[in-house]
Amino acid sequence: MRGLAAFLLLTFCVPASAIELHPRTRVETSKGSGRYHAIANSVDWDAKKTAVVVCDMWDKHWCPDSTKRVGEMAPRMNEVLKAARSKGMLIIHCPSDTMGFYKDTPGRKLAQSAPVVKTEIPLEPWCRLDKDKEIALPIDDSDGGCATPVKNYKAWSRQIATLEIMDGDGITDSAEAYYLMKQKGIENVIVMGVHTNMCVLGRPFAIRQLVRQGMNVVLMRDMTDTMYNPKAKPFVSHFTGTDLVVEHIERHWCPSITSSDFLGGAEFRFPDDKRPSLVMLIGEDEYKTETTLPEFAATELGKYLRVSFVFSDDKKLNEFPGAEAIKNADALLISVRRRAMPKVHLDLIRQHIAMGKPIIGIRTASHAFEPKTLDKNAGQDQWVDFDGEVLGGNYTGHHGANIPTFAIIDAEIKHPILTGIAPGEWKVGSSLYKSAPLKSKAVPIAFGRAEKVEAKEPIAWTYTSDGNGRVFYTSLGHVDDFKIPGFRKLLRNGILWAVNVPIPE
Repeated sequence: MRGLAAFLLLTFCVPASAIELHPRTRVETSKGSGRYHAIANSVDWDAKKTAVVVCDMWDKHWCPDSTKRVGEMAPRMNEVLKAARSKGMLIIHCPSDTMGFYKDTPGRKLAQSAPVVKTEIPLEPWCRLDKDKEIALPIDDSDGGCATPVKNYKAWSRQIATLEIMDGDGITDSAEAYYLMKQKGIENVIVMGVHTNMCVLGRPFAIRQLVRQGMNVVLMRDMTDTMYNPKAKPFVSHFTGTDLVVEHIERHWCPSITSSDFLGGAEFRFPDDKRPSLVMLIGEDEYKTETTLPEFAATELGKYLRVSFVFSDDKKLNEFPGAEAIKNADALLISVRRRAMPKVHLDLIRQHIAMGKPIIGIRTASHAFEPKTLDKNAGQDQWVDFDGEVLGGNYTGHHGANIPTFAIIDAEIKHPILTGIAPGEWKVGSSLYKSAPLKSKAVPIAFGRAEKVEAKEPIAWTYTSDGNGRVFYTSLGHVDDFKIPGFRKLLRNGILWAVNVPIPE
């Protein structure tokens, strides 16, 4: 796999025609962990040695949902192509199975005129999943990937007319694309179009093929879509399905960028993609939330939210690679225990709160940034009063871990977060935190008791931050708690309430 190092090498000699890109790649936290840091860096590519491949942006698709999304994406994509063309990049339009429409056009003749190049690795008509290099795709597209029941048929006749084809652009749907790139001295390729789980990976001009041939490849992740039906596994939003495939590509094949590198501003999002973005900040060594929270998010939140993760470094525990993602988060979930974060990253959390954005805290978030040691010379920072100032709590320790503990759902307490949770008690894995008395603005939702301990303690509550943002906190979060349906509903509902997304009945 061409990793981050290959991209960074390109920055040593910056040509006059360079364009600055910010490729995001996935780096495993440690070998075999199954967890990945999402890291974006700045690199400079020579525009004159860069091609843009437009994959299968057809005028019509047999799936009407796909046709709709292509139409929504095409205007932004055309602006990207204009910007790329103006910088001297080669544009190659690849609307498969429509070459008859473009017969004798200058772009078609340009691609056909490129001399055949012999390659050590054969140029395949279709590059299927490579079991030696990648795991199976994270979505089930075996039903064709269309949410609207229609018969699969060829509906396309050309590329969507919104995308302008200009003099100097190439048109092909075969390995001619690679031949043209070699003729033009192309070293770098930006791939965009549809569909990420199918053609964008498999076509002879697309990601698997070009990476195998040694090209520097990136996917433009906001200028793509998937063929995925939310009624299929993993039963998440269509747009979450796209995110999962993009992450697969970043792990196994190549980094990704967004159209913002060309046009500025925010990345493109489909009009129907209403998901708030939630960043989960995870760094604790007691309760395995680095494992439980990703599984929970995949099964409980994928229909409602755009979830990403920032893990602490497995060796340098106070460092959180990729924490810059907090800047663009709509909400932040914190599962951190006694870490002295770099000040620049803790300041991102302060800014998030000051902007009135939601905060969700779980278990050790009450003492997240209260380290036992602090090295200011290393740029570390702490937030000793985070619990009281942000969460509205009053953590002073906990009852013994060996004392049986029970969560209490009181029928007299009415709150949306308790939707679908039956009143009663459940035994939990978490020891009982001492959190009372809460701040005056805090609203207790659930309580807990420890066996042979007289006083009850609040274990879940809401609060309003100084920035006027919603806050939900629960002192539960032991690995065994995630096996309890009531806790999973409590946490899911608390998160959805914090981001102001309707809680399912």
